[in-house]
Amino acid sequence: MENLSVRIKNDRAEIPKLAQVVSEFCNRNGLLSSVELDVNLVLEEAVINVIAHGLDDGEEHEIGVSLLLDGKQLTLTVENDGIAFNPLEAPEPRVDAPIEERRPGGLGILLVKRLTDDLVYRRMGNKNILVMKKNT
Repeated sequence: MENLSVRIKNDRAEIPKLAQVVSEFCNRNGLLSSVELDVNLVLEEAVINVIAHGLDDGEEHEIGVSLLLDGKQLTLTVENDGIAFNPLEAPEPRVDAPIEERRPGGLGILLVKRLTDDLVYRRMGNKNILVMKKNT
């Protein structure tokens, strides 16, 4: 079992730093490059949504990201003190509808749902906690 935690600022410039940490974690644990790609994409989508929509007060915040590998299951957790938002309650985008009939947004959440095997959201105090599980 290996656990890794990192804290990043609510700044898109932090995404490459996060991707590097994830890459090192995956390489150290012998995870497939396809798993690394999925994990980086899922975390990038989740963190960018937090930055763009949950932490839009102009202040500096920290976003906690952790990875826990237990056997063949990788648990990813994103924690922040932004506006309460449960991505599991967001409406699914209508990807089959003509482009002019689609509402903007929702594709990132759909991507997270499709690239993970389990997704749980909870609000604890002033914290959003998104837990994503991926079978490796």
